[in-house]
Amino acid sequence: MKLSRKRSRLLLLVLCVVLLAACQGESSILDPSGEGAMHIANLWWVMLIIAAVVYVQVISFLLLALFRRRNADGGGQLPDTGPPSKHARTFIVVNGIAIPIAILTFVFGFNLLTLVQLSPVNANAQLTIEVIGHRWWWEVRYPTHNIVTANEIYIPTDTQVELHLTSSDVIHSLWIPKLNGKTDLIPGQTNRMFLRTSEVGEYRGQCAELCGIQHARMQLFVVAQSPSDFEHWIEGQQQEAPAPADDMALRGQQIFLGAACVYCHTVRGTSASGVIGPDLTHLASRKTLGAGVVLNTPGNLAGWIIDSQSIKPGNLMPPIYLESDDLQALLTYLATLQ
Repeated sequence: MKLSRKRSRLLLLVLCVVLLAACQGESSILDPSGEGAMHIANLWWVMLIIAAVVYVQVISFLLLALFRRRNADGGGQLPDTGPPSKHARTFIVVNGIAIPIAILTFVFGFNLLTLVQLSPVNANAQLTIEVIGHRWWWEVRYPTHNIVTANEIYIPTDTQVELHLTSSDVIHSLWIPKLNGKTDLIPGQTNRMFLRTSEVGEYRGQCAELCGIQHARMQLFVVAQSPSDFEHWIEGQQQEAPAPADDMALRGQQIFLGAACVYCHTVRGTSASGVIGPDLTHLASRKTLGAGVVLNTPGNLAGWIIDSQSIKPGNLMPPIYLESDDLQALLTYLATLQ
């Protein structure tokens, strides 16, 4: 019996540790790094505390009712005390009507206040970024800087950033748990989301609206940098693709421009101007391929070019058939797109 109790206590301890660990991580709303996420976390904690207090109160009343003294000959029935007393009626009105109304009103008001804080009317955004949802990747535009990238949003710290969100096909929803809540991307409509953080780091985002077969593998990364590092990133992204520096890279560029790639992708500084797929001008500087499906390594890039359907089934990129030498030349060229 003692051994069984020890095991039960150990299991309970392990469960508590696991639950506490789940409150941290790159996608936890309870570990906020942005102003919007902090407001959401505050609302969550207030609701949890209220719910815990109400739960304890209800359980206490239930236990009180279960263990009340019963008549010795009542067969387990509660004694007949006649009509409810004035005290009993007051208890019912206060605990069954007044307190629930007060709690719901308070939570509703707190929720409205949180919504106002998440979408301020006069935000005075210092940077505007356009995010367009596609099946199944994110197009990211910096209109004032003439920059187009994909699946990554770079922002400076301590800066109010306004995202303009829309979709080119179906309804998507952008959720960056550590920075802000969910906002839908709707075709023909532009919604707003605000990001502001003081912490340098990388924050994972996710599509939170079922949008098709690869909905769960439609990720996005927000990279918060110091203002000086962000300006350096802007300068690099504004550059066109460099000219090939050697024969292998030149051959790879010719293969790229002579294949179907040019009909779907843009590489600024070349004749490739397709808009169906992501802009590849700075492909080599991105961390992942396929909206976070695999890391951006030469091996993964080769696999994606030859048969992206085996990596992310249902995406719009068709297989590209290349000889081994041609593939190596193409990879050499793509590696120059920093």
